[in-house]
Amino acid sequence: MATPRDILQQYWGYPDFRPLQAEIIASVLACRDTLALLPTGGGKSICFQVPALMLEGVTLVVSPLIALMKDQVRQLRERGIVADAVYSGMRAGDIDRILDNAVYGNTKLLYLSPERLLTDLARERIKRMRLALVAVDEAHCISQWGYDFRPPYLRIAELRKLHPEVPFVAVTATATPEVIDDIQDKLAFRRGKVFQQSFARENLAYIVRRPPGKEEQLLEVLRGVDGSSIVYVRSRGLTKEIAHKLGRRSIAAAAYHAGLESEEKDRRQSDWIGNRLRVMVATNAFGMGIDKPDVRSVIHYGPPDSPEAYFQEAGRGGRDGRISYAVMLYHPTDGERLIRNWELSYPPITEIKRMYRALGSFLQLAVGGGKGETYDFDLTRFANNFGFDIRQAYSGLKALEKSGYILLTDDIQQAATLQFTVGKEALYDYQLKNPRVGKLVKSILRTTQGAFLNPVQLREGSLANFLGISTEELQRTFQKMRAEGIVDYTPEKNGPQLVFVEERLDPDNLRIDERQYRFLQERARHRIDTMIAYCETDTDCRSALLLRYFGEPDPPDCGHCDVCRKKKTAPPDRRAIHRQIQSLLHTDTSLPLQHILQTFPSGQRTQVSVILQELLNEGMLIQERNKLRLP
Repeated sequence: MATPRDILQQYWGYPDFRPLQAEIIASVLACRDTLALLPTGGGKSICFQVPALMLEGVTLVVSPLIALMKDQVRQLRERGIVADAVYSGMRAGDIDRILDNAVYGNTKLLYLSPERLLTDLARERIKRMRLALVAVDEAHCISQWGYDFRPPYLRIAELRKLHPEVPFVAVTATATPEVIDDIQDKLAFRRGKVFQQSFARENLAYIVRRPPGKEEQLLEVLRGVDGSSIVYVRSRGLTKEIAHKLGRRSIAAAAYHAGLESEEKDRRQSDWIGNRLRVMVATNAFGMGIDKPDVRSVIHYGPPDSPEAYFQEAGRGGRDGRISYAVMLYHPTDGERLIRNWELSYPPITEIKRMYRALGSFLQLAVGGGKGETYDFDLTRFANNFGFDIRQAYSGLKALEKSGYILLTDDIQQAATLQFTVGKEALYDYQLKNPRVGKLVKSILRTTQGAFLNPVQLREGSLANFLGISTEELQRTFQKMRAEGIVDYTPEKNGPQLVFVEERLDPDNLRIDERQYRFLQERARHRIDTMIAYCETDTDCRSALLLRYFGEPDPPDCGHCDVCRKKKTAPPDRRAIHRQIQSLLHTDTSLPLQHILQTFPSGQRTQVSVILQELLNEGMLIQERNKLRLP
């Protein structure tokens, strides 16, 4: 029988597991509920994908990020593993087919977005599946203590009623102690086991720079640190602006954000991974699920709104174990911006109810309807139509999401699909009567397989270019063929979508828990204050600050962040050293000399030894049997 290591080598080509992966997989295979906390780049997905291939039946993977689901499914298929995904915005026929394949076919991993898990259709099919394992990706989303709380996650544990014997594995890269407890509680862990790798990244040097001009400092970092880099910025416009400026300085750079076409995203990502581009200037849409080991610097052009987000993004550097740099470019106005955005992120509850009423009008949705329905959603048009500030409109919708009424998805880039609904002879007759579509039909049949049996994906832009027509003209042709009963066609989808998790209520009956709302508001402010303190401190080791936030007690100084390096080069303060020794000897009446020296940074110990000798000479310390004590 194949071992986990055999599976790893066969499908992934890795000679061995990373730290803790083998132990986590063993726990899962022993049918224990398991929580795995591994830092970014620690290989979380392997911890449920390897067991999925060893167990009989389907592994259900719950994930909140559509782009990440699609990417993981693509990678699994490239390895010859049967995997599929169901998420908001898909055609009903496709959802039905994929769920049927999981019941009757040989699907090994089925990815589901949490809101899709709640539908009667999904639950009925899951009940009939031979379920082997439930994997909860981004498990911190289940906790209100976390930075990305999503109410549909709270109902994942209901799957235990359908398959009481099936174990759960939950994985995340970032969780505070409160979140760790909450995950186990909300998923109803039984005989649960927690595997937690230290969040410390010994090869990652955290640096904060507070320059008068960020652009020059960015160039200085890129000149000083060779190799691949990610530059994280706040807006799509800034990605293009900075990438253009770097290009003018002969640094190969490209912009990356959620609004790019799928083909363009793939091309830029491929160029960066293949080192044809040195720098990717990106919003936070970039990096999830991308395993490029040799990123030498991750530069933030301003802080994100939580230590969790920063830790994940910075952690994309140095996955090969070599020294890498996480550089924060900070200006005091960045802290003011975070606080201002926080204030806008929690509009009055009366305003949220007004947005909910406007949403019904915007989507022309009657009270009592809409449950489980998905709508293409243009946030800018919604805000303009009803006179909302766009940032407050987004925040109000997110508040409705956290109360469990709706879900606003990330930007979806969904390819067009087409299936011929007539036989080959009827299609040939149609071509004879409509010669203008002949070249189009031949192109589809030549470049796809199975278009008579199943929907196939089309790249409309490439197909239109090949035919020498506009994409709009191509879409009109497909719509005409659909109207004539020749094809079943769904055009490309771009942009976010809005899902009504519950039926639309009369706004007067909308219930938003004010206590919970204030709790989420206070937690968000705490994360912002922690992020600002991280950027503004010059006294505490930056790695230690992050590790304390994630619940690691008394973490050691890292020795290579900007604060630690400054301490190494700064001459020791005699009075401060004397106070520190007094504090040590008040706790322990006498200590060996070597023990005292080890409490100081290694670069200062020679000078500290000199000061200790001076204190002994002056009678301010007494030495007995190689131990020091106070007089």
